[in-house]
Amino acid sequence: MIIIGIDPGYERLGIAVLEKKSLHDKEYLLFSECFKTSAKLEFTERLLQIGEEIQKIIKKYKIEILAIETLFLNTNQKTVMHVAEVRGVIIYEGMKAGLKIFEASPPQIKIATTGYGRANKEQIMKMVKMLVKVDKKIKSDDELDAMAIALTAFAHIRF
Repeated sequence: MIIIGIDPGYERLGIAVLEKKSLHDKEYLLFSECFKTSAKLEFTERLLQIGEEIQKIIKKYKIEILAIETLFLNTNQKTVMHVAEVRGVIIYEGMKAGLKIFEASPPQIKIATTGYGRANKEQIMKMVKMLVKVDKKIKSDDELDAMAIALTAFAHIRF
């Protein structure tokens, strides 16, 4: 089974593609990146770039499930609205490709990766590094966040 995990954002988008061949195998990282869009671009152009990147990765890795983090509400309404629009583009691309969509809340991600719903970011990152077989240098926390989201989908979906 191949799952793409996405930590949504419009400036930085964490993307990780994990594969698990059997129930007893460890998840293996096929691809990860922190996809960035330029603040100099119009927001609509940034949405287009994000959609095109997601579409390209879905096709390349023959993704079966798209796992995405639900919105975390903060005090900046403009940011929340933009991230909601990014999520819409990503979910649209997943649905267009015929993928199952799995949405995970921050507490679900914490429980799936650490077993504790109030884990901090460092605890989550440490567990992700232990749980996923990785053959490359991870350059950003956004990639690790995306891996945590994909791991959560593996934990919730029947193999």
